Amino acid sequence: MNHLIHLLTVTLLFLQTAVAPAALSRTEIATVPATEDETMVSWMAGRRLTWDDFRSVPVRNTEAVALTSTSLGISYRVKNNQFLYDISCAFSKQHSWGLLKTPYILAHEQAHFDITEIYARKLHHELQLYRFDAKTFKKDINDIYHRVVKEKEAFQELYDGETDHSRKKARQEEWLVRIEALLDDTAPYMDYP
Repeated sequence: MNHLIHLLTVTLLFLQTAVAPAALSRTEIATVPATEDETMVSWMAGRRLTWDDFRSVPVRNTEAVALTSTSLGISYRVKNNQFLYDISCAFSKQHSWGLLKTPYILAHEQAHFDITEIYARKLHHELQLYRFDAKTFKKDINDIYHRVVKEKEAFQELYDGETDHSRKKARQEEWLVRIEALLDDTAPYMDYP
């Protein structure tokens, strides 16, 4: 099950992701969060998710034991013919829930959030390489964003597919190592605006 919602305005573009079933993500539209509040947590290197962050009521009668809602967003503007942008990677407290609250399942959920962060960094890298064209920048940015998001969605699905939504413990451990290595590899792009 994969639900994508896209919002494109002159200054704001967001996408929410979905993965299923043990670690579902719910789609939502959000604003660019700066750090953390009652509804959102921005990805931060030293900040790991806790079960207290999962505040939505669990959905029963499903195979899912947890649901994680994350967003990858960008806002942009042109000032003095210079392209400026802000990227966000956030976890929604209000739309995420846990039914089976174990450290093992929480690690699986954290990895979904970490994957979104990896692709926020990749988006930042792509935008650093972008050569501003006043005539085409809206389409260019939209194309870059949607390509990165498509790659992120495919990676989220691959993660859940190969781990069978965390049920294959050996594969889950391999993926946690892989995701940590990708966070290290993309560290040069972690200070996105």
